[in-house]
Amino acid sequence: MKYSDNTLHKKKTVWVIDDDISILKVIQIILENENYNVFTIQDTNMLKKMIKENMPDLILLDIWMSGKDGHVITKEFKCDKKTKKIPIVMISALSNVQELAEKSGADGFLKKPFDIKDLLGVVWKYTKNT
Repeated sequence: MKYSDNTLHKKKTVWVIDDDISILKVIQIILENENYNVFTIQDTNMLKKMIKENMPDLILLDIWMSGKDGHVITKEFKCDKKTKKIPIVMISALSNVQELAEKSGADGFLKKPFDIKDLLGVVWKYTKNT
């Protein structure tokens, strides 16, 4: 079953931000198979430039990364009136990922390792009305 029926609607754009290339590739393959535009980002320094070029419908964001971590990125996005309405889902293997996501101001969370159905369900939930 395809979660995203983008044949009649604008193709949704999802940013996946993680410093683990294998996670980026797996999520990209899964979401592109569901007809999402996917941008994978390892270098968090590129975010300000990218937001000017392509506003995402959803951001999937690892909590702990080298450089800027997910907490800082989430707070920056949620404090900026241009980006504050973009849903952010934090991803982590930490047992308290839900608590960390809530403290950061994220809209949701996904615990690693995750099932493909869980990933697609979360993405669909936050992109269905955008």
